[in-house]
Amino acid sequence: MSTDNELIVRSHVDPAVFATLYDRHASAVYRYLAQRLGDHAADDVMSETFLVAFERRGAYDPQVLDARPWLLGIATRLMRKHARLEAVAWKGMAAHMAAQVAPDLIERAGARMDAERLTRRLTSALRKLSDADRDTLLLYAWGHLDYAAIAAATDVPIGTVRSRLNRARRVLRRAADTDTLEQETDHGRTDVAPQHA
Repeated sequence: MSTDNELIVRSHVDPAVFATLYDRHASAVYRYLAQRLGDHAADDVMSETFLVAFERRGAYDPQVLDARPWLLGIATRLMRKHARLEAVAWKGMAAHMAAQVAPDLIERAGARMDAERLTRRLTSALRKLSDADRDTLLLYAWGHLDYAAIAAATDVPIGTVRSRLNRARRVLRRAADTDTLEQETDHGRTDVAPQHA
């Protein structure tokens, strides 16, 4: 089985090979986009993502085996063109996100906060995040990328990814009224240094 970088290199000679890359990653790109934009807009942006990727395949770094961060980075940039659609989708997205997150947060926040109030607060907090912080958080949460892959997708240093995720988590914890001084876990980091007592 060919790696993504091999497929992209081969597609310069045989463009039809690029279809294998589409088959391999289309569902992951679609899921990420659908969670942010809704199904209809996700179809359009996913198609545009692979069209842009095909047109720019000459700029792909052939040393990078996995093309998913590159594809999700293209999708994220294209999504900014569809920001108006994303704003319309926020209401439904926030309800969906709250349904996934709310039970744990509500339990920790206590009986004084109900699910509807938490949804409004999380929605408001997500809207207030900068585009860069929100994209980084959602690439992590919905794109299932680790820190290094997010750095590649957004073309920033890994330290910037850490800062953005830390800032976004603090904002969401505050919005959920669970802002504590507890230690952060490694959250998927692959470069965690051993902890000393």
